[in-house]
Amino acid sequence: MQVRHKDRQVYFKEQIFTTNKYVIPFLEKHMTVNSNTRILEIGCGEGGNLEPFLDLGCQVVGVDLSEGKINKGKAYYEIHEKKDNIQFLFRDIYEVGVDEIGTFDLIIMRDVIEHIHNQEKFMGYLKKFVSKSGKIFFGFPPWQMPFGGHQQICQNKIASKLPYYHLLPRPIYARMLKMFGEPANRIEALIEIKDTGISIERFERILKKENYKVDEKMPFLINPNYEAKFNLTPRKQFPLISAIPYFRNFLTTCCYYLISIPEN
Repeated sequence: MQVRHKDRQVYFKEQIFTTNKYVIPFLEKHMTVNSNTRILEIGCGEGGNLEPFLDLGCQVVGVDLSEGKINKGKAYYEIHEKKDNIQFLFRDIYEVGVDEIGTFDLIIMRDVIEHIHNQEKFMGYLKKFVSKSGKIFFGFPPWQMPFGGHQQICQNKIASKLPYYHLLPRPIYARMLKMFGEPANRIEALIEIKDTGISIERFERILKKENYKVDEKMPFLINPNYEAKFNLTPRKQFPLISAIPYFRNFLTTCCYYLISIPEN
């Protein structure tokens, strides 16, 4: 398993770097981010994506299903000079009410939507937390991309670096993971992603069904986060490849979307 998956502070710092250098500039083409901005991150983990916004004086809330990650996040921010501006919740977002946390100018979901069951239901539910003129940011890997199955979390070096084999039929994929010596709980988690992984086409169908407006989308040949992870220079996807439905999923390592709810 890669160091970043063992040492969560490494992952935390990667999130800070990518959000500062790529996510915020992407957002600022369409909105102002300052001390008046309220931000919610769903699936926040330890909250690395939130630090750049906290540094700007934003009021931020992070929600996650992992109590361990939430506790680490609280510990990381204990010495932050603006720690009073951040709130962590160890909760299922479906159990959190608007009367409890309010609405937000920006909701962030980075590398999260591909883990959520019943994404259609979730995208409808999300609207209740969006303020008037608020926006939602998504960053996610298409399921069919080389490591769309998140097999990079495998302990076995070959299993963690072998591309595309997550696309094999479920029994063969599970058998390969077992052959590589992966523990049962990790195999179960990786198989579950086969149920929740999302393509560009499916994501956009859900947006259309739920009447979201796409303010901007940006597909990447080389994921912006790969600069922090692998020292690779991010590259936008070639327009020709982006124009070919379905095929584009196999060569696009990340997609950024900024969406909003049209006024009636």
